[in-house]
Amino acid sequence: MLSFVARKLIALVATLFGVAVLTFIITNIAPGDPARLIAGPNATPDMVETIRTEYGLDKGLLEQFTIYMSDLAHGDLGRSMVSTRPVLDELLRYAPATIELVLVAMVIGILLGVPLGVLSAVYRNGPIDHVTRIFSMSGVALPAFWLGILLQLWFAVDLGWLPVSGRLPLVATPPPTITGMFLLDSLISGQFDLFWTALKYIILPAFVLSMPCVASILRVNRAEMIEVLQSDHIVAARAHGISALRVVGVYALKNAMLPTLAMIGLRFGWMLGTTVVVETVFDWPGLGLYAVSSALSSDFKPVMGVTLFIGFLFIVTNLLVDLAYAWIDPRLRKA
Repeated sequence: MLSFVARKLIALVATLFGVAVLTFIITNIAPGDPARLIAGPNATPDMVETIRTEYGLDKGLLEQFTIYMSDLAHGDLGRSMVSTRPVLDELLRYAPATIELVLVAMVIGILLGVPLGVLSAVYRNGPIDHVTRIFSMSGVALPAFWLGILLQLWFAVDLGWLPVSGRLPLVATPPPTITGMFLLDSLISGQFDLFWTALKYIILPAFVLSMPCVASILRVNRAEMIEVLQSDHIVAARAHGISALRVVGVYALKNAMLPTLAMIGLRFGWMLGTTVVVETVFDWPGLGLYAVSSALSSDFKPVMGVTLFIGFLFIVTNLLVDLAYAWIDPRLRKA
């Protein structure tokens, strides 16, 4: 197991290096002069050159890349040209909001996708199966921005049940910062009213973000459950008189969860990288909104930092999924 984890950690470092190289190349060949944009339309050529020299933009690409990788090895992601703050500090400021949103969306995806996949497989080709299959196709096909706006108009404007955007009301005081995630921090500090308020604000964006996740988990779990339910050991368990609930919920579901677990890991990484649309629609102050505003101002250091941070979380998630494989399947532990 230790050698397995060591190989995964080496792959993590190699992957991050590849992501850093690709991100550096893409951001530097993008059109636009960051120094000119930061200096403003009325800046003199001397002012633009001063900014270019200050941020190292006057050096060659190879030298810029060498400096960037050296800084990255020391945990320095550079400074934002717009806010002049270290990118790492800004990532730590915006990341908790995105991680909280993705975690809640993942919980929704698992709680809906797995049971619906099981029901669809058990009642194959029945009314429940047809409804869940339509639901799964809709989850993949519906654009996130359209679904988000539709739910805002329905639940926030027409019914008035949920807020339109943001993380908390403007007049509300956030909970004491422990993790940066309002739901968890409000529970830890015992502010249960604030917890319910934060839950109301996060439920709509999390549901919109979770829809493709629900669809993918449902379809994979359904396919695996159909295959497992037809296997010999399930037929033998039923022949021995074991209850249908135990056969489906314990013997069949445990064997079907390995591919489903892989899909959960992939979808977690996918949601980290696709929060941009949801965060923009719901004005959610996370990494997606931060990356978009930085890209529009040609502030490439934050864009590179967000890409590396999401890549790191994606790789760590896959590592945890691989370890969970061994926990679920004894054969992998022995191997």
